[in-house]
Amino acid sequence: MTRAVESGVIFIARLALAVLFLWGAAIKLTGYAGFMAYLHARDVPFVIFAAPLVIAIELLGGILLVVGWRIRALGLILAIYTVATAIFGHDFWNVTDASLQREMVVQFWKNIAIAGGFLLLVVTGAGRISIDGARAPRGGLNR
Repeated sequence: MTRAVESGVIFIARLALAVLFLWGAAIKLTGYAGFMAYLHARDVPFVIFAAPLVIAIELLGGILLVVGWRIRALGLILAIYTVATAIFGHDFWNVTDASLQREMVVQFWKNIAIAGGFLLLVVTGAGRISIDGARAPRGGLNR
């Protein structure tokens, strides 16, 4: 593949990941009370701080994915965040209802797969269609 094609594919991957995070932040903001109740039901500690933090991570992370700024660091942060949400939000090992447990298993592994996508961004960088790419010297190892 040429660098231009690689950068285009990386850009599409960043957009696909960003949509998930931007949509999640919007849903949480528009249904803030319900989101707070969900966190309480999941026994998340310090919900008053956790809820705005989650929304900020998803909103800011989504925006930074779109523009492609500090993607290697962001990819690592969002990979960790996504694994944490898999563990705390989709803990299928604690579910006794069989149909709900199957759904939680799917959601858990979906989050792990998304974390894998973020780890690929750690390796590839943002590509040329990004703020990172515009700032990188041409001919270097940065894509």
